[in-house]
Amino acid sequence: MIRIKTLTCVLPGIISIGAFAQNKPLYDTLQKPQLISKQFSFTEGPAPDKKGNIFFTDQPNNKIWKYDTDGKLSIFMEKAGRSNGMYFDKKGNLISCADEEDQLWLIDKDAKVTVLVKDLGGHLLNGPNDVWVNNKTGGMYFTDPYYQRDYWTRKKSDLDGQKVYYLPKDGAPIAVEDQLKKPNGIVGTPDGKTLYVADIQANKIYKYSIADDGSLKDKQVLINQGSDGMTLDEQGNLYLCGRGVTIYDPTGRKLAHIDIPEPWTANICFGGKDRKLLFITASTAIYTLRMNVKGVE
Repeated sequence: MIRIKTLTCVLPGIISIGAFAQNKPLYDTLQKPQLISKQFSFTEGPAPDKKGNIFFTDQPNNKIWKYDTDGKLSIFMEKAGRSNGMYFDKKGNLISCADEEDQLWLIDKDAKVTVLVKDLGGHLLNGPNDVWVNNKTGGMYFTDPYYQRDYWTRKKSDLDGQKVYYLPKDGAPIAVEDQLKKPNGIVGTPDGKTLYVADIQANKIYKYSIADDGSLKDKQVLINQGSDGMTLDEQGNLYLCGRGVTIYDPTGRKLAHIDIPEPWTANICFGGKDRKLLFITASTAIYTLRMNVKGVE
């Protein structure tokens, strides 16, 4: 691994790690992530709406919560299909990996559910885990690893692998990557041209170019580290989850690590009115950290 020197800026308490656009530091490293609440069983799937409100799941308790831009917590949805990864489409619908019955859901502002993907040719999906919507085309990508759930009656996969699927705006899901061991986190760039997928079992982050038909090409290993959920900031830096949060620049160079005092950091997003609030779901808790860069969700 390349060692990155730490450079001290003029402002006290703020350091810049690595080379950033316009020498802009990512965050004040004297600031620690702030614990917001620790009332959950296992938090996942954070996603910001257009206003910057953040929706996230407490999967074991089968609920979707809302953390609004004023810092207020409320329950958005009960009986949430054991939702895991989530993402908002450009119409304001919440796309959810509802793995209680291994489906992909669209949830509108009134918590009304439309099932987008029920099965795959009559076979159950493994359990959709994370999703990214290409708001340039309306299509979406989701990962489908197999994690045995205690609320399932089945004990093995109904499919021949753990894959990444593309769901066109009007169509059925298509496998676009079938060579990963256990795909998990997924995120794409706002221009709709690049997709990142975490293979959590192989401990790698893959980068792909997105073709006009939604297929993936130009596959490359970008980072030799796996991840649960992932997000991007406005500089193209990639935020990985697992043991805390690790940040890499677009070339795959490690920039920083944010310690989170929890057994597991599952997922992450940017929210708030200015999109500079890093929101972190970690085991039974949620945390925030003010950033000097914006997210791109």
